Amino acid sequence: MLKTKPLENKDYELIKEAEKVIETNYVYGRHHIGAAVRSKTGTIFSAVHVEANVGRITVCGEAMAIGKSISEGEHEFETIVAVAHPHPHENIEKCWVVSPCGMCRELISDYGKDIEVIIFYKNELVKCNILELLPEKY
Repeated sequence: MLKTKPLENKDYELIKEAEKVIETNYVYGRHHIGAAVRSKTGTIFSAVHVEANVGRITVCGEAMAIGKSISEGEHEFETIVAVAHPHPHENIEKCWVVSPCGMCRELISDYGKDIEVIIFYKNELVKCNILELLPEKY
């Protein structure tokens, strides 16, 4: 069972930034995940995932957001979230929070073992420490 915490107002702001970046930049078959990371200084960086025809070289939104923040000089992170944008053929009206994939769990934890991740768990939005999602890290 995960140890989770309730979201704070600033966490909902982070989700909104992830939604905003993918709603602005959604392209079917190219970009359907938006992510946002908050640095320890409180600055938020958002980015979309970059889809590739060869799935293995696709770059996840979380990695893009972390890379963007590092490129701007922010190297320590507090919280991260990813959201999925519905595809045209889906009967879904708005974005939803998604958990990071295994590779992103490794990447996020490489940049801070105290980073919180916002996820949908047991029918509610919560946050948990990245290591809760990656027991026995490599």
